[in-house]
Formats: sequence, C-alpha cells, structure tokens
Amino acid sequence: MKKVELERILQSLEPVSLPNPASEQYLTPAPIAAEVMYFAYGRGDIAGRSVVDLGCGNGVLAIAAKRLGAGTVIGVDSDLGAIQVARRNAEHAGVAVEWREADVSEFRGQVETVVMNPPFGAQRRGADRPFLDAALASGRVVYTFVNAKGEDFVRRRIESSKGRITDRSEYAFPIPHMFGFHRKEVQLQPVTLFRVEVAKG
Repeated sequence: MKKVELERILQSLEPVSLPNPASEQYLTPAPIAAEVMYFAYGRGDIAGRSVVDLGCGNGVLAIAAKRLGAGTVIGVDSDLGAIQVARRNAEHAGVAVEWREADVSEFRGQVETVVMNPPFGAQRRGADRPFLDAALASGRVVYTFVNAKGEDFVRRRIESSKGRITDRSEYAFPIPHMFGFHRKEVQLQPVTLFRVEVAKG
C-alpha cells in the first residue's frame, strides 16, 4: 500500500466525539500517522508483527498497522467511547483489530511492536509515565510521541529501563480549539517521535 493511500484512509476515520481534556485525547494527524507507520513498516516493525496501540483513541495507529500487514493488532484505551469509535473505524477501514477497554497499566501481553500517542502530562503531571512503563514492559520495539519539552525526561526514563533510542524525528501537531483553556484556534505543538529498542531477558 502506498503512503498516500494509507493517509487517505486514515483521514477518513471518525474522531473521538467527546475527548477528555484530562486524558489529553488529541487526534494523531493522519499525515503524521501515515508517515510514522510507513517508516515503521520500512524498518520491519509492522508487517507480520504483533502490535499494540496503547491509548488507541480512535484507532488510527492500530488501523494503520493492520492495513500495512501487521499480524495480531490490539488497541487499548480506558475510554469506552473511544473504543466504540475505534471499532467503527476498523470496520470502515476493512480491518480486524482486537479492541480492549482497559487502563494501559493493566496490559500484560508481550508484543513485538508498541505504537502510541500518549498524554504528554501537560494537564496532569506524570500522565505519560504509565504509558511509557507499559510500553517498555510489553514491547521489543516502541514508537512513541513525546512532548518536545519533556524529551530529556523521557529519554532518561527509557535509558534507565534498558531501552535504546535508535531514531528521533520532530513534528508539529496542530491542536484545534477543543477545550475552554485553549486560547488559539489552532496551536502547533512541537512533538518528538522516538523509536526505541528494548532489551529483553
């Protein structure tokens, strides 16, 4: 599948209708999701691999993984509304994904690849830590977006957990005016993507 086709599919997905500000449920932009997942595909981390999307929201990363030939794909989110939207999106995209309504800290599976756009901890300090800990415990390779301002902290936490950052990319997420505390119609949020290899055993 070409990246432009994947992006078109992801662009057509339904967003979470009632996002929770405390959970920072910001949609991963389709062009960025397509680019990152296509990169992961090129690194051999998607096709035929077991994949989990932690904090899956509307399912954009999990669905992209399945469209790119992943094996078992699981999407985990504590928000039932998000899971329902993700389920509809998977049907729309013609893919089979296992959706689980659960806190990410409850995920105990072992997978080859973790993908996630977790909360950045801007509204609730430390909100990103359970996601990072679950990802490093369950995956051999992790793709995670992090707040550019918190990059150094995340890097130290990864390295202290025997993770090795192999790739780093910079993006800007366009955050629309969604909540009362937003002051601009669109805010460009600097974001860093890490690809992490985790030592196991």
